[in-house]
Amino acid sequence: MACDDGQEEHLTRLAKDLDGRIAQLRGDFGEIGDMRLTVMAALTIADELREQRGQLRRIEDELAALQDARVVAADRTKATENAIAAAFNSAAERIETLARALDGRAPAGPADAARG
Repeated sequence: MACDDGQEEHLTRLAKDLDGRIAQLRGDFGEIGDMRLTVMAALTIADELREQRGQLRRIEDELAALQDARVVAADRTKATENAIAAAFNSAAERIETLARALDGRAPAGPADAARG
């Protein structure tokens, strides 16, 4: 069988896998003919491929859902960070306002305390 350069080992492994499957089927079903055993092995491989494709689709769907969840979480994190920054800014403004109000008052000296 012809193959691209460097693919000989890969092709040999595939052929050994197919031979092993046929041998297993021959052991399970007996001598029912090479053609039938080869078709059964091909159907087994096709079924495994279909199962793997289904599993891949499920994993891809799960990955997409996780990526969407990550985006939502990042958006929530950004909104929380913005809310915290706004709260800190508001608190800082109130503290500055109170500090200015306190600075505008005359400090109570000893004379003021004696009058009171």
